[in-house]
Amino acid sequence: MNDSIGIELTYESFAAFLKAVSKERFEEEELRSMWNSIEAVRVSRTYRDNLFRMIYRDKEKLLSLYNAMNRTNYKNPEELIITTLENAIYIGIKNDLSFIIASELNLYEHQSTVNPNIPLRQLQYVTTIFRGLVSQKALYSTKLTKIPYPRFVVFYNGEQDEPESQVLKLSDAYLKQTGEPELELKVIMLNINYGKNKELMENCESLKGYMIFNEKVRNYKKNMTVKEAVGKAVDECIRENILADFLSKNKAEVMAMDIFTYDQKLHEEVIAEEAEERGMACGIERGEVQKLISLTVKKLKKGKTTKLIARELEEEETVINRICKAAQQTAPEYDVNKIYEIMSKN
Repeated sequence: MNDSIGIELTYESFAAFLKAVSKERFEEEELRSMWNSIEAVRVSRTYRDNLFRMIYRDKEKLLSLYNAMNRTNYKNPEELIITTLENAIYIGIKNDLSFIIASELNLYEHQSTVNPNIPLRQLQYVTTIFRGLVSQKALYSTKLTKIPYPRFVVFYNGEQDEPESQVLKLSDAYLKQTGEPELELKVIMLNINYGKNKELMENCESLKGYMIFNEKVRNYKKNMTVKEAVGKAVDECIRENILADFLSKNKAEVMAMDIFTYDQKLHEEVIAEEAEERGMACGIERGEVQKLISLTVKKLKKGKTTKLIARELEEEETVINRICKAAQQTAPEYDVNKIYEIMSKN
């Protein structure tokens, strides 16, 4: 089952949703301003993350990135053993890139925003990968079970100014700080924006091309839509022989998938959270939300579907779906206050 679908988020669907969850009526200019803010962040994060993964699914490019990172000269891409968690839906995690070479397990992530929780996420990733590499029987063997040496790297190209290189530590998240933590995980975060880590860029043509492409998009989108900016950057990079082979072969996919394909669950959560935050700021009271929860729960107990409940209450299906998901965690009591608290936290 594929949990991703192609969906184009529009201003109209956003405006309809916000009107549904807010008792305040917004002027067209206010709605447009809210939409533009959300669109800029949402699209920027999505297309960069997808493009990075697309480029380095190519083993030759991935090997060249590894060689540039480690000053090595491996020639055969088939030496790479790919361990990327592509569809670990059952545990709710999916990483960008991971592979084994020379007895090392390398986990590469791309970030367009600074995330201090990346060491904790990497801990989830690496334990999941090791679980797949080591049999349950081997764990109880009297012989030492050898595992690849793990290395963690994050490539950052967001707009917030960050140093060329920094180390993020799992121990920074510990409630109790000690001199020498018994469990540590260190992630190297490299800034791959224009002008940063020049030696690395010169040694890895694909990474340098990725940086130049993003810089072009970032500059062009100041005066045009993101779709137009990406299109112009793609055409210009092809003419200038920057990621030319990749962009020529994948132009349609870059234009379509990178910008307009979203994980449906993430899509619902982001839009619901953004709209709720803005709605709350504009005066939605807890009582109004709880009233909607109460009405939804009554119909849910009668076995009605999310779609039917949304139609009967004249609410957006996305809103009702979010309430129903929270309600399922409190079944069979369906306590309204608990449902509200779950929604507030999530």
